[in-house]
Amino acid sequence: MNFAVLASGRGGNLLAIIKAVKAGKINAHLKAVISDKKDAYALEHARQAGIPAIYINPKDFHDREAFDRAVVERLHEAKIDFVVLAGYMRLLSDHFIGQYPDKIFNIHPSLLPEFKGMHAIQKAFDAHVKVTGCTVHIVVKEVDAGPIIRQATVPIDPKDTLESLEAKIHAAEHRLYPAVIEDFVQGRIKIPPR
Repeated sequence: MNFAVLASGRGGNLLAIIKAVKAGKINAHLKAVISDKKDAYALEHARQAGIPAIYINPKDFHDREAFDRAVVERLHEAKIDFVVLAGYMRLLSDHFIGQYPDKIFNIHPSLLPEFKGMHAIQKAFDAHVKVTGCTVHIVVKEVDAGPIIRQATVPIDPKDTLESLEAKIHAAEHRLYPAVIEDFVQGRIKIPPR
């Protein structure tokens, strides 16, 4: 199977995925990394790993769907079977989601359905919950509302700072996401009905 990663930032989850592919822990071909940010360090991780690093400027398109159509075209050119979002900070259009139904994965830094949307780690920290974590889910039209595939819990220690909690959650993400991708490739994931 071929897959692509869409990323907008520093690429921590992408780097974990690249390492898992190179170690044979994900038995699929990472064919492209696409970003909407020219300076996203994720593109540099891709270049260093010999993976096509593609920047598509959203300002070149009149709306979100036109941009997504350009991204989907690149995915089709690369014969992509499924898509992994890794810190991709754009909402996907219905057109994009329709091209890859039940084959777009996202990782969110909370135990969904708690703390949806932006700043989830901050929200969990401010709420003084005892446990948070991360969730891999299928992308649907509604933000962070798709079927949950798997979650990893992260206890919040009373001594944790926001920064230490972020580090713990990112470490959990870097373990969880590659494992879920491999389970999907191997046919071990059943998408829950909606």
